[in-house]
Amino acid sequence: MGCNRSVPDRRSERVIKAAILIQKWYRATMARIEMRRCYSLSIFRSIEYADEQDQLQLSKFFSFMLDHYTNLDSVSPISTSPTDPQVVGECLRITEFEEKIDVPDSYYGPRLSFPLTVGDANALIHAFRNKQRLHPHYVLQLLCETRRVLKLMPNITHLSTSYSKDITICGDLHGNLDDLLLIFYKNGVPSEQNRYVFNGDYVDRGKNSLEILIILFAFFLIYPNNISLNRGNHEDYLMNLRYGFTKEVSSKYKEHSTQILYLLQDVFSWLPLATIIDNKVLILHGGISDTTNLDFLKALERNKLKSLLQPPKSVGGRLHQKEGISTIGLSKHTANQHDAGKTQHDSSLSSTEPSGSNLPAGPTQEEWKQILDVLWSDPRSQNGCKPNKSRGAGCYFGPDVTAKIFQRYNLKILIRSHEFKREGYDISHGGKVITIFSASNYYEEGSNRGAYVKLDPELIPRFVQFQSSKHTRSLNILERVGTIESSALKSLQELIYAHRSELISAFAQYDLNGTGCISVPDWAAAMESVLHLELPWRMLRPRLAQMNPDGQVDFMSCFYDLKMDQPIKEAQPALVETLCRYRKDLEIIFNIINKDNSGLISLEEFSQTWRLFTSHLGIDVQDDSLDKLVLSIDHNKDGHIDFNEFLEAFHFVHRVEEKANS
Repeated sequence: MGCNRSVPDRRSERVIKAAILIQKWYRATMARIEMRRCYSLSIFRSIEYADEQDQLQLSKFFSFMLDHYTNLDSVSPISTSPTDPQVVGECLRITEFEEKIDVPDSYYGPRLSFPLTVGDANALIHAFRNKQRLHPHYVLQLLCETRRVLKLMPNITHLSTSYSKDITICGDLHGNLDDLLLIFYKNGVPSEQNRYVFNGDYVDRGKNSLEILIILFAFFLIYPNNISLNRGNHEDYLMNLRYGFTKEVSSKYKEHSTQILYLLQDVFSWLPLATIIDNKVLILHGGISDTTNLDFLKALERNKLKSLLQPPKSVGGRLHQKEGISTIGLSKHTANQHDAGKTQHDSSLSSTEPSGSNLPAGPTQEEWKQILDVLWSDPRSQNGCKPNKSRGAGCYFGPDVTAKIFQRYNLKILIRSHEFKREGYDISHGGKVITIFSASNYYEEGSNRGAYVKLDPELIPRFVQFQSSKHTRSLNILERVGTIESSALKSLQELIYAHRSELISAFAQYDLNGTGCISVPDWAAAMESVLHLELPWRMLRPRLAQMNPDGQVDFMSCFYDLKMDQPIKEAQPALVETLCRYRKDLEIIFNIINKDNSGLISLEEFSQTWRLFTSHLGIDVQDDSLDKLVLSIDHNKDGHIDFNEFLEAFHFVHRVEEKANS
């Protein structure tokens, strides 16, 4: 005799099935959202590392330009090495210069008196929170005093937990003042009982790098034995030219920016390279290599290396670095200019410069390599040590390399920064390596949390996460990920369009019948062969290119969503593409030439620098097309152009945004 289930039983069954379906839908939706977040962050990271490689390439061009072509007297002092005797003299005169800067009665910002007090530091925090600026008189005075105290510090600072209950370690801040203020709000400001280690990369990218430095330097001067400031790879004047800090200082302190930047170059070179807590915890910005020698790092003269992006030259840091410089492939005009310029420069060196024995000794190759590794390297899960090709500098070090240095120096933990982490921190190498990243919303609003780590006397790490954004908290997860994804795809589309000609050539190799369509694997292979970003191209294809009914990729659709603005009709399409692609590099180079910060350079300087740049990178652009373009933008015919205004005219336009604004 059968048993009929009651109505409540059937209802319960339907409720359970519905719950299971909802759960499956939720999990699938969250998985898709997580996938979008992951590939968006991968795009940001790949473009960031590619940009660092571009900066290293550009740094080679700086040496090439300064050594062989440009009269050093016509170059902005910001771009010349502070080891140059002229720069050294200028740095020594800064103290006198600062004393002559009057502070008017109308100035209502903080007024500093040395030695500083906690009240001075708190006044700075209050002023910067309210968007006030410190008068340049006090900025220069603070930097001079910071340099004086830093010179007394060893290359590797030692701290002990026996003097306080714990020590707080912060990672990259990258100009985000809100993150620093939030850390102080949650964790307290530095004091004798509240010790801090800041692990480099205070500057670049964000808008308040200088304010962060001023606050940290103030607390450092008040508590020099309780706060440690390690150097990061962005405490480097060549990095600052590209990533915004130089521009920030120049815009905030126009009249006195040269003196401030001079002094900052020197201050950066005196920052310690590492900190060791209780002889067990090594804290440095990047990482280590299989040749890292802490004893060697302790003994070298750290201030000789103003920029890690310029390897040492053979004698005294002043002789030509001939590797990689060739006239092969240059136009006849440029090749002759190369030979003439080199001969003239060599002649002037032999007749006007003192002998090598009288020049200040530059860094050795070993000194450069040791510091480069600790500021630029990243950990990886595989054993061994190999060049860091993603960044173009430093190395990847494995667990065996970590174990080796731990055994040699009797260490327990390595804390480093330098690397974006979505949760603000990461643990690797079996708990021996900790990455701490304190810049929240690094790529975009909501892209990541920041974090800091606290070590107690038992050296047990405790992580504190934060996110300094009220706007992000008001959005749901779908909106947050959508914002991140949209920003990442825009950046990627601009990079794709900047390589339009190369990509079309790569696509054509697979399009043997000239149909304009290729398979998805071929499209992905072509994209990677040109861009070298190691991205999941097949996954990204729906967001970047259209498919035809046969399942083939219409490769020209990669370029539909963007166009290059072309306000000057005399510009040839190939030249416009090149200007858009290298706009950031050209802005840096022209700012180097712009000695008086006027934003104006002569047509001759413009043309010569452009030809040198294109020759050095092997860019094929016809000279006559540039000549016509340069003449057309000299509106008042005075022989000079505003290069920032000129470069701003050549940029990418997103068609969707253009329609929305029309």
